Amino acid sequence: MESRNRIRSLEAVLFDFDGTIANTLMHILTSFQHATAEVLGAALPDSELMHNVGIPLAQQMLELSGGDARVADQLLAAYCTFNHATHDQMATLYPGVTQVLSELKEHGFPLGIVTSKGTPMANRGLDLFDLRPFFDVVVTADDVALHKPDPYPVVHAASLLGLRPEAVAYIGDSPHDMESASRAGAVAIGACWGVSDEDRLVAAGAQYTLNDIRELPTLLFG
Repeated sequence: MESRNRIRSLEAVLFDFDGTIANTLMHILTSFQHATAEVLGAALPDSELMHNVGIPLAQQMLELSGGDARVADQLLAAYCTFNHATHDQMATLYPGVTQVLSELKEHGFPLGIVTSKGTPMANRGLDLFDLRPFFDVVVTADDVALHKPDPYPVVHAASLLGLRPEAVAYIGDSPHDMESASRAGAVAIGACWGVSDEDRLVAAGAQYTLNDIRELPTLLFG
């Protein structure tokens, strides 16, 4: 009953973008494959390439390079060149996204994006799918000094809405999303249609999991 009351008391909903709102996972993987093949001479295993999706790209590249900053910069440049050139052709919306966002807005929920993308590409994704009118706040990697899995991005987004993080839900598909949300005190909702399965999301702090974004209104409103 306590958890149900918590859901009913929520005042806003925050979303991750890649793998939660936009189906960009194959685009991300292809971009990693291209960058590692170009810079390292061979693409790394897919599981390794996708393991840290959800944190800023520069940090991911540093890990893929084994801590070599020069190689990391080369990987980042190769990734971004390919990714930016192919984004609009490869990115799609998950089914039901626009319908769900419309329903949440009809219920009076402020909505926000908390993403590890940089501002230019976050804006590009929002504009590509005409999603900007739905969101009251957008927090990107460029807006904060601390990044997921640190709680600060979620705390910051809530504060921009004039709310305590305990009053918001954060929905994301990576363990970094769930850890950030749970450490912030927000309700952490795992999106199992993205990069991570249910077990990994729950282990990282997800209090609820969904298999389809169209299940969200039922969770929130009954």
